[in-house]
Amino acid sequence: MNQHTPPRPRHRRLDLKNGRIELTHGAGGRAMAQLIADIFAPALANPFLAQGNDQAAMPLPGAAGGKLVMTTDGYVVSPLFFPGGDIGSLAVHGTINDIAMSGGSPLWLSASFIVEEGFRLADLDRIARSMGEASRAAGVPVVTGDTKVVERGKADGVFISTAGVGVVPAGLDLSGDRARPRDVVLLSGSIGDHGIAIMSSRENLEFETAIVSDSAALHGLVAAMVAAAGPHLKLMRDPTRGGLAATLNEVAHQSGVGIVIAEDAIPVKPQVAAACELLG
Repeated sequence: MNQHTPPRPRHRRLDLKNGRIELTHGAGGRAMAQLIADIFAPALANPFLAQGNDQAAMPLPGAAGGKLVMTTDGYVVSPLFFPGGDIGSLAVHGTINDIAMSGGSPLWLSASFIVEEGFRLADLDRIARSMGEASRAAGVPVVTGDTKVVERGKADGVFISTAGVGVVPAGLDLSGDRARPRDVVLLSGSIGDHGIAIMSSRENLEFETAIVSDSAALHGLVAAMVAAAGPHLKLMRDPTRGGLAATLNEVAHQSGVGIVIAEDAIPVKPQVAAACELLG
């Protein structure tokens, strides 16, 4: 990380009177950050939301030390089924991982389903079973939920919203504002597997070597890292939309640091790189 402290980038404010939502506002990049900064952050402002992490940490009532952590997320994947997973398992893994990135132990999940009229019951059953299998394998149950049905054409099959709750032990503080000069960024695996698995399925592309999503629950890995290096860990992130670039940009902005990236040190599988070139 660079020694200098760059100023927060200035951006042109949203045109709240005439502007419209675009797909880029949900893509995890600059447009989405602007949407959050100009609409949601000021409207919902509070100290917990201002933490700016993938989860919020609050005091654990009635406990000496430790924190309660909570996260929420929405899943609008297309296609719903892809190599290595589906929207159901992805929703479980993504929510668990947001809790885990705080160094916390995920305890419970909730799930809300918005289903389009005419959606195949067999597919909904497959998604629900996948979700149940993923949550049981991770040891983090879905303890409450909700279902709504909307008219045909008003949803892309099924949308899933989740929430997760967990606890962080006393003395552990992982947050995006803790990066400092001379810190090092570590990647736990190759980049782009999940995104290309979905995009190749969406475009009906076939490759000589199968590209499979690496979607998985990471709380076991995180627990091992905390046990081995607890106080030396500054922060953790599970890159999602926007990928590595958006994730590092978030950290840079939260901590007021610059991050130097050695492109040839980023692990990308050859078949993923080839697919990226093909898809532009």
